[in-house]
Amino acid sequence: MSNVILIVDDEKTIRWSLGEALRESDYRVIDAGTGERGLDLFKETPTDLVLLDLKLPGESGISVLKKIRSIDPSVPVVMMTAYGEVETAVEAMKCGAYDFVLKPFALEKIKITIKNAIETHRLKDEVAYFKERTTGKSLFKNFIGQSKPMLEIFDKLKKIGQSKANTILITGESGVGKELVARTIHTCSHVEPRPFMEINCASVPETLLESELFGYEKGAFTDAKTRKKGLVELAEGGTLFLDEIGEMGITLQSRLLRVIENKTFRRVGGVQDLRVNTRIVAATNRDLEKAIEDKSFRKDLYFRLKVIPIHVPTLRVRREDIPLLVNHFVERFNRELGKKVKPVSREVMEALVQYDWPGNVRELKNVIERAMLLDAEVEILLEHLPPEIYKGDMAGESTDKTAHVLTSFFPMTLREVERIQIERTLEQTGGNKSKAAGILGISRQTLREKLKSFDKSEAESAK
Repeated sequence: MSNVILIVDDEKTIRWSLGEALRESDYRVIDAGTGERGLDLFKETPTDLVLLDLKLPGESGISVLKKIRSIDPSVPVVMMTAYGEVETAVEAMKCGAYDFVLKPFALEKIKITIKNAIETHRLKDEVAYFKERTTGKSLFKNFIGQSKPMLEIFDKLKKIGQSKANTILITGESGVGKELVARTIHTCSHVEPRPFMEINCASVPETLLESELFGYEKGAFTDAKTRKKGLVELAEGGTLFLDEIGEMGITLQSRLLRVIENKTFRRVGGVQDLRVNTRIVAATNRDLEKAIEDKSFRKDLYFRLKVIPIHVPTLRVRREDIPLLVNHFVERFNRELGKKVKPVSREVMEALVQYDWPGNVRELKNVIERAMLLDAEVEILLEHLPPEIYKGDMAGESTDKTAHVLTSFFPMTLREVERIQIERTLEQTGGNKSKAAGILGISRQTLREKLKSFDKSEAESAK
């Protein structure tokens, strides 16, 4: 995949001549005539190196350099400067520039500087990546969970990472984190950075999806003015993640099957078979076996993809992970929004644990983010949650589980646990003490005495 270079210089001729020379060396080039426009492009486009003029109209090169470093300190910046500005160029080096080149410069010399800067950056990434892998701290840093289903997935992902499996199928409802699983598999599988390419098969029309996956040759169709590599080719040596694979058309399924079986493909309009070594990770929330019965999914592709199946459980079957996720998102959005919202109260956590989360982790994340964006300044209150969460009723089966989750998350006395269980059972029975006593396994008289003692304790605490 071509490295992207951003040129920021107010002289159009320099931008043009540099851009042409670098494109000939197989770099992808974007350019800007002002520092402000350069910063916009830097934020919009993943960039591998910046060539930045020291003297710019409006915002100075030094100011732009500092802002680039604050956005992404890892991207190398090479300053371009005239002979009389060497002292300022040295100042730029102190501010984090990788190097500086003097104008007028020889194109071959600047190409060498660019190549060395990108190579140094790549080596630093590999060293950091290797350190993270050897410590094992980063592989699952985005996975939040201690439930049995999640621990089983962690164990499976470690084993997959050590294997040479070329096809993996991830299933699960929308919002459970299938993409996160795919990225973790990719991270676990390589000792150095490799490409991770992804596409949502449901969001791209089939005619466009074909060219996105396999690329095309110049002249393959009206707008094909140059050759374009597809994601299958760009993911060489790494991972291609196909989200919502169940939405892919039958014709494209046949082409994908060929890639898996023969490790070869052709670009659209091409006549030459190209070899590729790419791991295919597919994900779906559809029942593919039913899709096979409906003739909308190929049986042979299904079994090829399902060499290693991973099912990601819903949030409602691992409620003990909800408090961990809630605290994780509160901490995350405190950092991102510059807030200091406190950990949620027991009352709010209880409502969150009770809710069934049809949108799974994605829905939970969105609820916390919305509450912190629009309402919560000091803490998240019940009224900050959507009505279906804080007004929702909970089935008896989940009442016991909620009490268990809260007990493990909020340390409490045995008396407090007893009170919660009694109150929840009364809610479940609509206040019928005889039914509640029967469920709890105590007499109605004992239940009345316990309720009196709770009321007495509450009255004493209020004094």
